[in-house]
Amino acid sequence: MAVLHLPSFDLVLATVDREHDLELFLDSLERQSYRRFRVVLIDQNDDDRVTRVLAGHSALEIVPVFSARGLSRARNAGLTELQSDVVAFPDDDCEYPDDLLERVAERLAADSDLGGITGRSADRAGRSSPSWKSDARLLTRTNLWNRGISYAIFLRRNIVDEVGAFDEQLGLGSQAPWSSGEEIDFLIRAVSAGARIAYDPDLVVFHEQKLLSTADRRALGYRDGESIGYILRKHRYGPLTLLGMFIRPLGGALLSLARLDGARARFHLATLRGRLAGYLGQPAAAR
Repeated sequence: MAVLHLPSFDLVLATVDREHDLELFLDSLERQSYRRFRVVLIDQNDDDRVTRVLAGHSALEIVPVFSARGLSRARNAGLTELQSDVVAFPDDDCEYPDDLLERVAERLAADSDLGGITGRSADRAGRSSPSWKSDARLLTRTNLWNRGISYAIFLRRNIVDEVGAFDEQLGLGSQAPWSSGEEIDFLIRAVSAGARIAYDPDLVVFHEQKLLSTADRRALGYRDGESIGYILRKHRYGPLTLLGMFIRPLGGALLSLARLDGARARFHLATLRGRLAGYLGQPAAAR
């Protein structure tokens, strides 16, 4: 029986304004059953908080990089330091299950034609948002929207090299209004270039959902909607996809109203407004 050659990992980790969460993530790396990885840590802080955290994790191989603020900008700085076979983009407030890297390494080693894997986000109890798809699929331009999130994406380095830099118009800290969706844009570009990327719903990365006020949830819906609208326009999606993307939040609003859930209806309408504004390139002043 042939012995599989398991790939190495570069974990491109941008961090800003967090110490405790970063500590928890690095703790989860210490527990990994598979150890062929490096952490390319991009520090966007103006102080030495990261240095203090790293002092307790000398067993990890960490490549320090400094960057101005902005998530896509920071990740692009990290991409210049790649050396390993597979690239991942963990958040500084997520946690890896103990066997995560081992499972990804074995899956990629077993299928040399597979360019990458995506998983889903869940809290520590294993609960995910209902929007996550439950069926394993190869990603396409039209089905990847609920099958990818940055901290659960693992791509072979040749795919990352071919796709190139993250769009700095997208992501937190962007100078533009489109402050999310940078990883979806990256996946669209990878799939459009011919990469074969599989979504595995059994592959989970822990990320606790934050409790938001009604107003904050509405603002988040608008913000994410703007980014999706921008991406739909950028990649020239056809009328069927556009129709679905605009009808879905409208349907959600109508269903919420039928259930007398005004807060949920306003969230869906904010999402719809954001998608329209982003697609038209005309972000509204009010969120």
